[in-house]
Amino acid sequence: MHIIESRACFGQGMIQGEKVSSYQKYLKEMEGAFRSSQGTDSETLLYTTYSYEAGEAGKAGDLYFGMTVLEPVTVNGECCMTRGHFHLKRNCAEFYFGISGSGLLLLMNEQGRTWAERVEAGSVHYIDGKLAHRLVNTGNGQLKVGACWPADAGHDYDAIEKRAFGYRIFKNKEEITWEENGENGISDIPK
Repeated sequence: MHIIESRACFGQGMIQGEKVSSYQKYLKEMEGAFRSSQGTDSETLLYTTYSYEAGEAGKAGDLYFGMTVLEPVTVNGECCMTRGHFHLKRNCAEFYFGISGSGLLLLMNEQGRTWAERVEAGSVHYIDGKLAHRLVNTGNGQLKVGACWPADAGHDYDAIEKRAFGYRIFKNKEEITWEENGENGISDIPK
């Protein structure tokens, strides 16, 4: 029997290997997502995303695997977050799983109703294909979250531009608070 090495692996807090790509998202690319970015360096790193795309791009039945690493920064008190998206194919679900750190997974249906699930090491989150999703780092260290999704799911960022998530998450010292966004979203996080 011929044994080969894995083509990708977790190492040094990231996914690395063959067919792994990554990109970094800076505040200058997401200033509109925050209530106010005034006074915060636009070169602030918000998050890094790694994708292991071994399957055929867009092929039904193939899966992609990835990890997002959110930095423990705030922008005028608002917690670091990902851009958030729906899938272009609304029938494509996704799994998230907490690797380290602590945060929230914001979920929003197509009508704008928004709620959250706590994310921590070991937590597993099923995301229905009809739900927009965004990660928020509420901890003091990096929030690392793994993901697995269909290769043909696609990303619909424009829908989030038109209808924002119903809540903004803030951190003041160690206290996490949320406020209704008021930008077409509907708030529904239970306290």
